[in-house]
Amino acid sequence: MADTNYDVIIIGSGPGGYVTAIRAAQLGFKTAIVEREHLGGICLNWGCIPTKALLRSAEIMDHANHAKGFGLTLDGTMKADVKDVVARSRGVSARLNGGVGFLMKKNKIDVIWGEAKLKKPGEIVVGKPSKPAVEPQHPVPKGVKGEGTYTAKHIIVATGARPRALPGIEPDGKLIWTYFEAMKPSKMPKSLVVMGSGAIGIEFASFYRSMGVDVTVVELMPNVMPVEDEEISKFARKALEKRGLKIITEAKVTKVDKAADSITAHVETKDGKTSQIKADHLISAVGVQGNIENLGLEGLGVKTDRGCIVIDGYGKTNVPGLYAIGDVAGPPMLAHKAEHEGVICIEKIAGVDGVHPMDHRKIPGCTYCNPQVASVGLTEAKAKADGREIRVGRYQFNANGKAIALGEDNGMIKVIFDKKTGELLGAHMCGAEVTELIQGFVVAMNLETTEEELMHTIFPHPTLSEMMKESVLDAYGRVLNA
Repeated sequence: MADTNYDVIIIGSGPGGYVTAIRAAQLGFKTAIVEREHLGGICLNWGCIPTKALLRSAEIMDHANHAKGFGLTLDGTMKADVKDVVARSRGVSARLNGGVGFLMKKNKIDVIWGEAKLKKPGEIVVGKPSKPAVEPQHPVPKGVKGEGTYTAKHIIVATGARPRALPGIEPDGKLIWTYFEAMKPSKMPKSLVVMGSGAIGIEFASFYRSMGVDVTVVELMPNVMPVEDEEISKFARKALEKRGLKIITEAKVTKVDKAADSITAHVETKDGKTSQIKADHLISAVGVQGNIENLGLEGLGVKTDRGCIVIDGYGKTNVPGLYAIGDVAGPPMLAHKAEHEGVICIEKIAGVDGVHPMDHRKIPGCTYCNPQVASVGLTEAKAKADGREIRVGRYQFNANGKAIALGEDNGMIKVIFDKKTGELLGAHMCGAEVTELIQGFVVAMNLETTEEELMHTIFPHPTLSEMMKESVLDAYGRVLNA
């Protein structure tokens, strides 16, 4: 008879789930992970990774279209083969999917294939998935366990999230897309309406614009990427519009008319005026919602709020022995937040010394559009709302030698310090490779660095990172290269 008893069972193998499983195994727990669709979850298969592969194709297209500015001549016309662009993206995903399977075997973690339901504390029943895979390109891995009843002292829910749908504008997979369909078009559309300008919406808007598509973004809030610092948001909008994106803010799509091969979006602005935009497709990117259904949470009395499981700072729910991490446990719905949250959860269970709740102010956010946007900590508005006296520093890419040499001189870095203590409260960036630069400020904030340490840090020359130091110097009236 197969062994069905574990120390830890994790439901969901996305970034939060599989990383938590590995850490649990490292800590000596007998561990299993339950998955119903594909190892790696949405992030690896349909989110973070494959979208970045698409955006890399878009980046190369952008560079090629500006080759003359670098003294280069391309013979012929640069064209995108949508089939090959999508195939590369799916190939990247498949490669990493196999890598997660390898990590499970390496760490002696059992994989249970199917859909889990909580029957009582410490027990799950795994059955056949009620929801088919989005695209069954990944077969069920060999050597996995299947349907049955499994027990564990600790059960961690890491079931992730899915696209949110607005009533009356539900995605149909044909004319109204979510990111699933937007990631694998059979042919390149000529025009698109993108509903929502968060990270998902703006990344797809940027990708399709690079591919020559006429793109209109409709955003309910006053600024695109509304969670970002207002100044950075406005800077990014100007850069995106310069690339040809059409952006309508303080507006909403009230309904969508469908024809045989096109849509007409009815757009209403805050002043009550309406207009109609005809396009080949509409991408619905109005956020995501936690996957809390069909898990048996109600039967156990698990507390939820606004579609997410309520937890404390260590992933504990109100039911003993039951935990939740990642998107299903609430915002920010980011892969790196899920991973760290999972490590905190399992280390607390194991009694590891020094474990403390995650500081949400120190979770970086990144948007991989062109130009990129990245941030961590408080925005200027939030810092002021908190009653802080602040110093603000800024530095433009057009004053940096490396940025000019790269032909990427449109960007800015903004930092916010507490005027009294020198504490770094926030950092906000827009420009080339800022998603790679932001970690420098994240590390600084975790080390409780003040402006003094940053000013005495030697940044290599010539690099984009030099601008980080210059922005700090600017906050204190000491900028050198501007």
